[in-house]
Amino acid sequence: MSAPLQPVIEAVNRVLLGKEQEVRLALACLLARGHLLIEDLPGVGKTTLAETLARCFGLAFKRVSFTSDLLPADLTGINVFDPATASFRFQAGPVFTQVLLADEINRASSRTQSALLEAMAAGRVSVDGTSYPLPEPFFVIATQNGLDQMGTAPLPESQLDRFLMRLSLGFPPRQAERALLAGEGRRPEAIGAVLSPAQLQELQERSARQTCTLALLDYVLDLVELSRRADIPGAPLSPRAALGLVAAARAWSLLEGRDHVLPSDVQAVLAPVCEHRLDGGQPLSDGGGAAGSGFSARLLADVDAIR
Repeated sequence: MSAPLQPVIEAVNRVLLGKEQEVRLALACLLARGHLLIEDLPGVGKTTLAETLARCFGLAFKRVSFTSDLLPADLTGINVFDPATASFRFQAGPVFTQVLLADEINRASSRTQSALLEAMAAGRVSVDGTSYPLPEPFFVIATQNGLDQMGTAPLPESQLDRFLMRLSLGFPPRQAERALLAGEGRRPEAIGAVLSPAQLQELQERSARQTCTLALLDYVLDLVELSRRADIPGAPLSPRAALGLVAAARAWSLLEGRDHVLPSDVQAVLAPVCEHRLDGGQPLSDGGGAAGSGFSARLLADVDAIR
């Protein structure tokens, strides 16, 4: 385990009980400068995870409920007329933060989702023809409800592809839920900053420099190319997906306390990174798209990691 990140993981695990693997994956997503999609039932800790991660790094945090009547301007901000200066000034919306929780994203209109898409893809928003850069680091954690719930709609593939990872927290183990009921879990407000935003950005840069051998990159390419074969079920993985897989594997290797990436790092993040791209956003069925399930399992089974 990486020494600088161990206190962060311990702090989050004191709040979100029984979800050690999911916490590590969410942290890897942040280190890789990606965005995270969490699909699950209400009340399992999605908001808690987002707020606690923000507090651990001293990052500004905002939550927006993506209701059906949410307008793009409600998210990005608007130009308002200032009588004192007889001119318009830009009033920033809640997207101007460092950690944004986009709650129930698949209840909002496509126009509002498009406004978030630009922010996620480019790190900026455009209002009345003017672009405004977002703070750094900028991390979106979006939650979506199952399609069987009223008022929801599937996210388009182009928007799914902007999320580096998709997770499901699922129900906690019985022992962890007992501890939660006994009041042993801590509130996010009780967590102070463990690392600074500058230290997080330094770790993100370090993650991007993790060594990947040519053999490791060939392993990733073999996985990606297999997904593009006509006889393999599921959608083919794009070059963006391949880049995301390498970035996530680099972050995972950093969490493991190494300076180089191993095939096991790729295997650890393959399902969270690729399953929502392979299955076109079909609902998760097993609490997080574990490596032993779904289309990603076929890729892992058919590609030899030994070079």
